Amino acid sequence: MTLPKILVTRRWPEPCEARLRERFDVTFNTGNHPLTLEELGTALRDYDAVLPTVSDRLPAEVFAAGPLRCRLLGNFGVGFNHIDIEAARQRGMVITNTPDVLTESTADIAMMLMLMAARRASEGERLLRAGHWTGWHPTQLLGTQVTGKTLGLIGFGRIAQAMATKAHFGFGMPIVFYTPRPVASGLLEHFQARQLDSIEAVMREADFVALHCPGSAANYHLINAGRLAQMKPSAILINTARGDVIDNPALIAALRERRIAAAGLDVYEGEPKLDPAFLELDNAVLLPHLGSATTETRVAMGMKAIDNVEAFFKGEAPPNRVI
Repeated sequence: MTLPKILVTRRWPEPCEARLRERFDVTFNTGNHPLTLEELGTALRDYDAVLPTVSDRLPAEVFAAGPLRCRLLGNFGVGFNHIDIEAARQRGMVITNTPDVLTESTADIAMMLMLMAARRASEGERLLRAGHWTGWHPTQLLGTQVTGKTLGLIGFGRIAQAMATKAHFGFGMPIVFYTPRPVASGLLEHFQARQLDSIEAVMREADFVALHCPGSAANYHLINAGRLAQMKPSAILINTARGDVIDNPALIAALRERRIAAAGLDVYEGEPKLDPAFLELDNAVLLPHLGSATTETRVAMGMKAIDNVEAFFKGEAPPNRVI
């Protein structure tokens, strides 16, 4: 029996790669570099399935050329806004993703960014490593307390709820949030949370605002100059969602002019490139997209992606089909 021919666009954890080798005719991108549009287009013509990641941009033009052999895009990750869904649909492709398994690890990173930004941890480490620390004194790197402050969530899905759990039950933080959908009263009671009627209302009330909204055309630059202007001067913005949810020049201006206290960012528009102005800001805590970067989570993501691939080629419904 001829095995399905599969391309994996980036290196995966070894247990996942071993499972793929056992069950498919698989090619790995051993150089682990982001594939070019030309390479991705070739892959769609030459392989039965392509397993991309968030670092692989698949715009409409990639799907346009010639007959395509590929029938499945098994995305390694939850978000799929790097794929032109309509173009893939028109070429008859199935797309799957890997939800649920990265909830806790991403919520952990959101909490870490909140704590680091509040307590100026990045500034302190840079001071120490540069050999400029002169010893403890009463006004050194004064930050803001987290315990008891109000956390505002934009979006209230799995990751937002996991962050709410850690913040409310671990740090005694009142929770306010915005989502356009109704939320069950039992969930509100669990967190003693309040659903506000607009993003602006959350921005005004919260001491920390954490973004947990999906990357989509509707959410492009959702956090803009007008909404940043609603935040308290002492407030801190956290983003572990998607980089293009924030208007970067507006955020940079707000941080530079101290109209908000700080930001903690794990994702960036156009990553791995980011606006170099962020690097000049002491009040910006910057991480290289570490949200799901634990061994346990990345192995679970890979295994879930493979579950989808195996189901598809058995003629079964993939458990995590997007389209």
